[in-house]
Amino acid sequence: ANAQWQEADKETLKVMLDVANRTEQGYLGLDDIKTFPCKDLQLIDHLWLKFSGGHFGFSVQKEIYLQCGGQADYEYYKEAEQRWGDRVGWREGGSWTFEIIYELGGSPEGHLPNCFVVMVRFCEFLFSRIQACEL
Repeated sequence: ANAQWQEADKETLKVMLDVANRTEQGYLGLDDIKTFPCKDLQLIDHLWLKFSGGHFGFSVQKEIYLQCGGQADYEYYKEAEQRWGDRVGWREGGSWTFEIIYELGGSPEGHLPNCFVVMVRFCEFLFSRIQACEL
């Protein structure tokens, strides 16, 4: 609510790890994503959407990913992921940079939350779960 996006990003990771009982590991595995409770995912997404005015959120990222040719089916689409990374500002000059901008006005749509910190693999799994939860 206070536009402290870096703190919100850290809190998102903390909450997701707590919900999945993965705090000790520090990351979510693919099975954790597949079974992540919809109500918790919906709440996290709702808060990002609400306080960013629709600029940030997992559902925003998912829609961009779908526009880039990806599908929410737990499969990996490399070209779509690369186009998506370009759109959300995590790739530059064909390489992944992961330089996170914690400013609403200075970052591309869908730039946050940083879903790569919550997974051992790619955001596509999270987008598939979001699709299954109807976000």
